[in-house]
Amino acid sequence: MSEHKALILDETRKYHLDTQNGGGFVPGVSEIWPSGAVLDEDDRVALVEAALTMRIAAGHSSRKFESAFARKLKRRKAHLTNSGSSANLLAMGAFTSHLLEDRRLVPGDEVITVAAGFPTTVNPILQNGLIPVFVDVELGTYNTTAKRVEEAIGPRTKAIMIAHALGNPFEATEIAQLAEDHGLFFIEDNCDGVGSTYDGQLTGTFGDITTVSFYPAHHLTMGEGGCVLTANLALARIVESLRDWGRDCWCEPGESNKCLKRFDYQMGTLPEGYDHKYIFSHVGYNLKATDLQAALGLSQLAKLDSFVDARKRNWRRLREGLDGLPHLMLPEATPRSDPSWFGFALTVDPDAPFSRAELVEYLEDRKIGTRRLFAGNLTRHPAYINQPHRVVGDLVNSDIITMQTFWIGVYPGLTDEMIDYVVSTIQEFVGART
Repeated sequence: MSEHKALILDETRKYHLDTQNGGGFVPGVSEIWPSGAVLDEDDRVALVEAALTMRIAAGHSSRKFESAFARKLKRRKAHLTNSGSSANLLAMGAFTSHLLEDRRLVPGDEVITVAAGFPTTVNPILQNGLIPVFVDVELGTYNTTAKRVEEAIGPRTKAIMIAHALGNPFEATEIAQLAEDHGLFFIEDNCDGVGSTYDGQLTGTFGDITTVSFYPAHHLTMGEGGCVLTANLALARIVESLRDWGRDCWCEPGESNKCLKRFDYQMGTLPEGYDHKYIFSHVGYNLKATDLQAALGLSQLAKLDSFVDARKRNWRRLREGLDGLPHLMLPEATPRSDPSWFGFALTVDPDAPFSRAELVEYLEDRKIGTRRLFAGNLTRHPAYINQPHRVVGDLVNSDIITMQTFWIGVYPGLTDEMIDYVVSTIQEFVGART
C-alpha cells in the first residue's frame, strides 16, 4: 500500500469516528428504528479503498464476495445482483430456461407461495407468465406449513417459492421433501433469514435455489444488492447468463479468450467462429452489482455472526419483557428452528379494548418505529386483484395479519436500553387500557 493511500484510509477512519453521535439514547426523543444498517469505520474504509481503485463495475471484490458468501452459506455458487428483488427474478426465471428441456416452466404453470408476504416473492411468478397459488399462514410463526403446501399441489403445479417470515424458518425439511416427492422446483427466499437454521441446517440450503437481499434493513448490507445461491452448477450457469444480458460466454467483462475457445463456437444460425462474448442464449437482463457494493459486503460479512447473535439477543429480551401481557399475541419460533430474527411481530387480539392502530400510534409518537407485516394479504392489493392466481383454502390468518399485525425492530443497532424502553412503553399502553 502506498504512503498516500495509507494516509487517506487513516484519515477516513478518523473521519468516521469524528462523525459519530456521542449524545446517547434519550427515551422518547431518540429514534428507535425498526431496521437499519450497522456501519462502522471498517465499512467506511472498505468503501473508500474500493473507490480509490476506480473499479466501478463488477470485478475482483465481487468475485471475492461471491466465493466467501457461498462458503458461508454452504452453497457451491453465488451470484451477486443489484437487489434482492432481482435475485428473486433471476431465481424464478432460471427455471424457465430452455436448458432444462422438458422440466422447464412454461406460461400457465403454477407456483405455490403464501398470501401474507412481500411482493418480490410473488412478482417473479407473474413476470414469467406463471400462476401463483396462494396458501394461508399460521399466526405466531407467520409461516405456512407443509400440510397447507401439500393441499395446494395440483396437476399444473411445478414449483414452490416461499420466504422465511421475519427470519423465522418455515418447515423447510418437510417442504423440500414434498418438492422432491412431487418433482417440483423449490426456491427459498432467504432475504430475511440469513443465519437461521431448521433441523440444525442453515436456511437457504434446502431449496434448489436461494435468494438473499443486502438492502440496509437486512442482515448484511451493500446499500442495495442481492445474491442468488445454489449447489447446482447447471442452474448457476443459467442464473449467470440471465443476470449478464443473457450472454452465453462466462468470461468476465474485460477478459479476452480466457476459455481459449472464444472464436470456436457455432450457435443458433450464426456463422462459425462468431465471437462468443456476443452470443446470447437467453433473453436476459443486466442485474449485476458493482465492486463498491461488494467491498462493503466483504466488510459486513466479517461481522455476520455478531449481527446474528445481536438479533437473537434483542428478540429474546423483547419476548421475555412482554411475556404474559394481555391482548397481544407474541411471536413464536417454528418448532425445531433457531431463527436469525429480522423483526418482532405483534398481533393485537381483535377483541382487545384497543386497536392495532392505537398501539402503533402510541409507539410512533414516542419515536418507536413500527412496520406492517409487509403487504398483509397480497390478494387484496390493487396490483394483484386482476392477476391470474389460485387460492387454496381460506386466507383467514392472512386477513387477520392485514388488520391486526405489525412488527418492531431487533436489528443490531438497538441497545438494551432501547429494548427496555420499547417494552416499558408497550406495558404502559396495555396497562392503561385493561
